[in-house]
Formats: sequence, C-alpha cells, structure tokens
Amino acid sequence: MDITALLAEQQLILMEAAIVEPLRRTEGVTFHPTLIHAPLIHDPVGSRLLRKLYRDYIDVAVAAGLPFLMATPTWRTNHERVRESRLGSDINIDAVRFLQEIRDARGQSETSVFIGGIIGCKNDCYKPEEGLAAADAERFHSWQIAQLARAGVDFLIAETLPTVEEAIGIGAAMEKTALPYFISFVINRRGRVLDGTGLPEAINVVDAATRRPALGYMVNCAYPAFLCAAEQPPMLFRRLVGYLGNASSLDHCELDGSEHLQTESIAEWGDEMLALHRKYGIKILGGCCGTGVEHLNYIVSH
Repeated sequence: MDITALLAEQQLILMEAAIVEPLRRTEGVTFHPTLIHAPLIHDPVGSRLLRKLYRDYIDVAVAAGLPFLMATPTWRTNHERVRESRLGSDINIDAVRFLQEIRDARGQSETSVFIGGIIGCKNDCYKPEEGLAAADAERFHSWQIAQLARAGVDFLIAETLPTVEEAIGIGAAMEKTALPYFISFVINRRGRVLDGTGLPEAINVVDAATRRPALGYMVNCAYPAFLCAAEQPPMLFRRLVGYLGNASSLDHCELDGSEHLQTESIAEWGDEMLALHRKYGIKILGGCCGTGVEHLNYIVSH
C-alpha cells in the first residue's frame, strides 16, 4: 500500500511528535548553528537519542495497530545552509537512510511505517514578511526536494510554512517529482496562515497553481484549538488531512525563544486533537513543540 491508498482507506494515521524540542532540552546535545539537528545523525550521542525518539513513536503506533508517518530531520538542510556548513552535500540523503535503517531494524515494512522527506521555509517560519516569492521559492527549494526524492522517501512534506507564496513555489518544485506530497502551514489563533490568508483560500490558491496538487494539507506548530474548526467552511476538511499540534496554547510570539517548556495538560491537548478527527475527519494526527510519547499514547487510547 502506498501513502495515497493509505490516506484513502485508513480512518486514523499516527504521525511523530516533537523531535527538535526534546533534543534541544537534553543535556549534552549541541545543535549545529545552521543545520540544527540534522548533523546529529553522524554524532554517536545524538544519533542514539534520535533513534530512541523515532523508535518510541513507532512503538506507540505499532502497539495500537495504526500506520505511522515519520519525517527526516532535514527541516533546515536546504542548499544554502548545507553549502555554508561545509559538512558535505549528502546530509539529506544520509538522513533518509538513517530513518530507513530505523524502520528496518524495528522490523516494520513500508506498508506500516512511511518515511517523509521534510523541508521548511527558507527564513523564519514565524515571520511571513521574510517569505519567498513563488518563483524564488521553487528555485531555492528544488535542490533539497530532488535530493530527498532521489534518496527514496515515500512522500515529501513542507512544514511550518507562514506564507501562501512560498507554498506555491514549494508545490511547484515538489510536483516535478513522482512523489505524493503534503503542504503544512503554521497558523495563528484565528485559524489563518501567518500572512493573513484564510486557510481555505490558501489551499485553493496553492491547488490552483499546481498541475499535480498536494495529496493533502496539514497544519503544524499551532495548538489544535487555533484552527477554530467550527468556524471553518466544511469544504476545508476535504483537503485538510493532518494536524501536528503544539502542546501549548500560547501563540508563536509568546513561545519563540521561551527558556521553559510550555504545555497544557495532555488530556486537554488530546481531546482537542481527537475532536478534529472525530468531528471533522482529519486523519493524520501527531505532535509538534512540547509533545512526546504521552501525547501520542493519549490519542490512541481514547
């Protein structure tokens, strides 16, 4: 079963919880100044911690009998940053192999655990004024997208996008591959993309600009209540298929750079997430900043 069939046939699909945040707050872990956590795959301590995070998340899905989506630690490994790092040009390819080894070592097949190649926006994901124009975004992101596709990911995903324009360019680059892909926006507490565009309009605009549209759209790095689901038009949920929720109901300005981990109760977060699934049909549920194994366990056990 490929991911397109999976999305059509499965009612609930589990995705990973936070990767960057738990590593950031772990003693002995040092992030690269530009590539963030990707180089940890080559570090003895960092790779062990990364493996444990991914394995723990896989175990939750396997125990619940659910398919699982995990994404490469490549959110910041675009061509510009990789070139500046002087760490070699194969970091994206190595990251895919890293996840493939984890999947193989857990004895999970490609029909139960799917690997996504992740990219992020070029600049600050909380500052839409720094977003790229569509044509610039297509040129800028094509190198990384091609590397991830060539390495053998099951799907592509762009996460934490604050503008529709950059999403259009990313979609144009992703549709040139043979792979299914997802576009994931970051939204404010009024359910709008950070550039001010309503989420339904954003999806319609990106769909109209691509010849081979995204398999679906997601939201990540926002508390589930931010979607304001009851106020959204029903048509939104034909294309919005996933939500990776922050554990905190603070907005991005309040969270960015916080010294302390901010969270609501797991039950409050989990109930909000499950409501998106049960009331609105959102199939892919996972976590973003502040979430962990306990959050995924709540989803599968309630």
